[in-house]
Amino acid sequence: MLRLTWVQPEDLLVHELRQARLDGREPKAVEARWRAAGGPQTPERTGAGAHRVSRYLRLLANDLLDELADLPGRFAEDEPTDLARIEALCPQWPAGRSATAPDSRALEAAWLGRAIGCLLGKPVAKLPLDGVRALASAAGNRPLTGYFTARGVPEDLLAAHPWDHGCAATCLAENIDGMPADDDLDHPLLNLLLLRRHGRHFGTDDVARLWLDELPPGRTATAERVAYRNLLCGIEPPHTARHRNPFREWTGALVRADPHGWTHPGDPAAAAQQAYRDAVLTHTANGVYAAMFTAAVIAAAAPGTHDVHACLRAGRAVLPPRSRLAAAVDHAVRLARTTEDFEDVVDELQARYAATHPRAHAVPNTALIAAALTHAEGDFAGSICRAVSGGWAADSAGATAGSVAGLLAGAPDALPERWRAPLKNRLASTLAEFDGCGFDTLAHLTHLEATRP
Repeated sequence: MLRLTWVQPEDLLVHELRQARLDGREPKAVEARWRAAGGPQTPERTGAGAHRVSRYLRLLANDLLDELADLPGRFAEDEPTDLARIEALCPQWPAGRSATAPDSRALEAAWLGRAIGCLLGKPVAKLPLDGVRALASAAGNRPLTGYFTARGVPEDLLAAHPWDHGCAATCLAENIDGMPADDDLDHPLLNLLLLRRHGRHFGTDDVARLWLDELPPGRTATAERVAYRNLLCGIEPPHTARHRNPFREWTGALVRADPHGWTHPGDPAAAAQQAYRDAVLTHTANGVYAAMFTAAVIAAAAPGTHDVHACLRAGRAVLPPRSRLAAAVDHAVRLARTTEDFEDVVDELQARYAATHPRAHAVPNTALIAAALTHAEGDFAGSICRAVSGGWAADSAGATAGSVAGLLAGAPDALPERWRAPLKNRLASTLAEFDGCGFDTLAHLTHLEATRP
């Protein structure tokens, strides 16, 4: 039986109930109606329930999704999605300025860093923290110092904490042969294609058209899949991000933000604004802010003249100060600055967010990325290993931390060979135009966009 993930109303409703609680809405009455009707509870870490539901339950789920959307949220005033209101709330919104674009070698290090961090996290991307730590410990790799491996790991432990689907053949240390396809690379590649076709002044409608032309819908998930479905149903951006989309504050916009920073060196404000136009196709509020934060951090890092702490401050300046994301980043950076052992940092973040936030929610993942970069002082290996060790969306967190730290490193050969050699300067991709591409080629194409008038 085909159970399509991330779009069936009965599954979306359960995720939306959780999102409603995070938004400060009161969903108890809606939840009681769903339970009284015999509605199922979707497993937390999956996008589809195990069993088909009746037509009545499916129709009820759609009605309840719409009712939840109409409930007032406690954070609406402090967490707008309108760009003008976001800027108005930010007292230290960065002044517009520009700098010399990073050379191709720095951009190659950034693309490589993104791929390495993603590859490190892929095998454990859906595992809870105890599983990540157990697998690393069994292989003598805790704290992380290298790619995950099955060598020396007991079979019963592998059965209890299986690698993410399909990853063992391509992502463990003993099997890596180039960078396998992953949405954490495909989406930045798609944005590179967006910039090549439309330039920096693209609109959200241009993003939508490009997705319909180039991105197979089966290769999307969570907020991206819901927005894609909404487009096919005739719903236009930015309503695509809001209509029956409980994943609108997850990490999907964050992971595609890098090209917006790379192409606005020294101008975090312009990078954040560009990331905003991309993000609102699929996300709202904190999901959008996470993309803006990432783009601004990378834009500040691109000239190669700032340390990681200054870059993170540039990212913080584009976050509405009373937003949950701003509070999470501030807390994570303080924690990382004052805590010696990063596992203690992770434990504190997990205690704060694990019980309430989904694995791929933007708030804890952005906080983890900021903590990892801060604690490692921007060191490449230290940043990716800390980010992946956090136990949330390990591939996404590792990818973004690797992109920032790789850019700060400034050149491919500044990244340790043991990390980059297995990738063999070769990337697989869902996007035909980039499948088999080398990271040096991607850097050259990105540099052309960064220097385009």
